Amino acid sequence: MLKPAAPQATRQSSQAVLNVIAPALPELIGGSADLTGSNLTMAKSSKVVGPPSGPNGGGGNYVFYGVREFGMCAVMNGLTLHGGFIPYGGTFLVFSDYARNAIRLAALMGAHVIYVFTHDSIGLGEDGPTHQPIEHAASLRLMPNLDVWRPADTVETAIAWRAALERKNGPTALLLTRQNVPFCKRSDLAGIERGAYLLADSPGARGTIIATGSEVAVAVEAQKLLAGEGIPARVVSMPSTSVFDRQDASYRNAVLGTLPKVAVEAGVSDYWRKYVGLEGAVVGIDRYGESAPAADLFKHFGFTPAKVAEAVRSIVK
Repeated sequence: MLKPAAPQATRQSSQAVLNVIAPALPELIGGSADLTGSNLTMAKSSKVVGPPSGPNGGGGNYVFYGVREFGMCAVMNGLTLHGGFIPYGGTFLVFSDYARNAIRLAALMGAHVIYVFTHDSIGLGEDGPTHQPIEHAASLRLMPNLDVWRPADTVETAIAWRAALERKNGPTALLLTRQNVPFCKRSDLAGIERGAYLLADSPGARGTIIATGSEVAVAVEAQKLLAGEGIPARVVSMPSTSVFDRQDASYRNAVLGTLPKVAVEAGVSDYWRKYVGLEGAVVGIDRYGESAPAADLFKHFGFTPAKVAEAVRSIVK
């Protein structure tokens, strides 16, 4: 069993991973579309690419792209097609819209690039609905040959980065939180790399809660509430629907089971119907957000243990 760790935003977990891997992988070349300080894409060992007269003599492994999401992703395509590089670049998830053509071409060409999309939900808070992605995770998941990861904590973030680095035949998008999320206690690490796994079982379970990213902790707390009412439930963490859907049927059936299901994600609800069915329930958001602190928004839109428990009660017999 892994030891508990302090709550931490997955964007911070991502930077911690970069600090470890960047010195060991000289082929990595990073950058951000004018959001380095928010995306946390610069490792301690990063050296900024600049003019020949600059401190690095024109060399380096980090690019300040400016406010150019499409340009950044197009350059990353060129770098990986040239060969010898594994490029990664960051921006807010909501701004992936601006880069969509380049992302689609990376998927079409099977380009090995990595997108670090932070501020992945209404959890970014006061910037409001213009900056709060609602449909973006689902939209990216629908793109063929793009692997999308939305990790719940530091461990899932590290494994998502490993999967992105090891994947050679297409791009990977990492969807990361601005707000802190708690460490998830688990005994199964192998299941993470398969896209989804049983995070918390319960003897005699009557339902299954599927969650991603920052909502996994909410699902675990809902499980505790339900247990106190005599309604045992399972919790499945699904950091990558893309990877999970490629698993064999026996594994997918073992993880999801045959019990009634509730999916929980701070994004559009329709995408989750393929897992919960018409008879299941989805705790999602099908409208644009509001401007308020993250905790207030999660309560306002029903991403609370009480609301998830209510959804489970509505479907179990």
